[in-house]
Amino acid sequence: MKHIKNGDKLLLVLEALSNPYRLKIIAILKNEKKYVSQLARELGISRPLLYLHLQKLENAELIKGHHEISEDGKAMKYYVLIPFSLPLSEELIANLADSVTIKKRKE
Repeated sequence: MKHIKNGDKLLLVLEALSNPYRLKIIAILKNEKKYVSQLARELGISRPLLYLHLQKLENAELIKGHHEISEDGKAMKYYVLIPFSLPLSEELIANLADSVTIKKRKE
């Protein structure tokens, strides 16, 4: 993840980090790449639910997925952590607050 340049990106990252499963995924991927079935087993959740969490993390550019072919010819989707640092402060929030998109409610 590169430097956060706007409020919408900050919210995307914070939302991605606001779930215990997603924090555990980051912790697991910190040490090594894993394929989807490995992650699902380690977390004790279904693959469809895991994919929802992985998508949130990938959209926030915290992880990246790629396919590899196993020795027996199966395509396997692996995920790796994209190193990041999030120096969250009141100054950062104040600087990015004007660039947050606020959706108006339909009346």
